[in-house]
Amino acid sequence: MTDSSSTARTALVTGGAQGIGRGISEYLLDRDWRVAVLDIDHEALAELAGRFDSDRLLPLTGSVGDEQVVSSAFEQLKTWHGRLELLVNNAGPANPFCGPLESLSLEDWHSWLDTHLTGAFLCSRSAIPLLRASQGSIINIASTRALQSEPECEAYAASKGGMLSLTHAMAVSLGPEIRVNAICPGWIEVGKHQKMGQRYTPEHREIDCKQHPAGRVGQPGDIAALVAFLASSEAGFITGQNFPVDGGMTRRMIYAE
Repeated sequence: MTDSSSTARTALVTGGAQGIGRGISEYLLDRDWRVAVLDIDHEALAELAGRFDSDRLLPLTGSVGDEQVVSSAFEQLKTWHGRLELLVNNAGPANPFCGPLESLSLEDWHSWLDTHLTGAFLCSRSAIPLLRASQGSIINIASTRALQSEPECEAYAASKGGMLSLTHAMAVSLGPEIRVNAICPGWIEVGKHQKMGQRYTPEHREIDCKQHPAGRVGQPGDIAALVAFLASSEAGFITGQNFPVDGGMTRRMIYAE
């Protein structure tokens, strides 16, 4: 049964027009949430917005690392429905590779931190009054790269590691009114969740699947389902936690043969 306009819950998903963020946005929309999506990609945002009624989805364009953009987005959100039960801090460049550390520019370093980490701070700060009123929650989308690394991923790893620390710090500061948790996705295939011009059909080798103890590569729905659970009353005793969703990869010992 579809929720009435007076009871439908509202979420804001940053970076919610493509990839994991789009998977989260669509998952919530399919379960009678209203969703505001803040994304820097105009084209992807317009494509997503074209699929849903304006009462269900609010498209907001801009970078989460820009304080004025975030302030304006929350003013529009307040005008839209005036409530918020869930903030999902997901925005940020998906490519983790920054090249050799000795060649990494300060500008590029800041581009990772400003979108992933500073964006999470700015959006969370603006969301606090609304979330306190609704006894809502914040979910930060970090990465298993906050827990383990490949070479030349320092800026991405630092930004995602910072999100984990921000998560438990906010959980302590904002509880009990607001719960705060983090999800660390592993390999999540997003080929079918990109905008049309960049969409592709994924092809995974047998070894790609078998290296995961779960026997497959992840899907955006795997992350979205956990987001929905953590935002629900059933998760009311869970806060300040980090949940790797990686098919078991961070628990597998790998030795060169």
